Amino acid sequence: MQSIAADPAVTRTEYRDAMARLGAAVHIVTTDGPAGRAGFTASAVCSVSDEPPTLLVCLNRSASVYPTFQANGVLCVNVLGPGHQALASLFGGKTPMDERFAAALWRRLDTGAPLLQDALVSFDCRVLRHSAMGTHDVLFCEVTAQAMGDDAGLGLIYFNRRYHALGAAR
Repeated sequence: MQSIAADPAVTRTEYRDAMARLGAAVHIVTTDGPAGRAGFTASAVCSVSDEPPTLLVCLNRSASVYPTFQANGVLCVNVLGPGHQALASLFGGKTPMDERFAAALWRRLDTGAPLLQDALVSFDCRVLRHSAMGTHDVLFCEVTAQAMGDDAGLGLIYFNRRYHALGAAR
């Protein structure tokens, strides 16, 4: 078996190029509360535990939305389907918050964080704790409520710096 030698000094660019080969589900993460409403597109989201139901969300501390998320302490992870590519791009760019939220229909569950009405699934959460790692905070979020969408036939992933539909067409 041939082994792959690890590069002893991986640069930021090399690491980002390698991570582009790691496909990930696409989410819009939202918050609302005393600090205001905000949202961003994220692929760094995963399950931590089912008892209690807990998600991990990574958020760059230099992001414009960071102070709002930190102050509100609640968020909603909205899992996207292929029909949400334009919305994902909107929430991933420099578009003003009011324009981002005007591009879709939203509702609320327990925490008041905006829930995307046609998401595949949405997880309404309270941030239990956070831990700094490099440029990001790792948020540990307890799921207090969830909403399942009508159609889970196709998902949206980000791979090789592009969006791709995931799943079989019906």
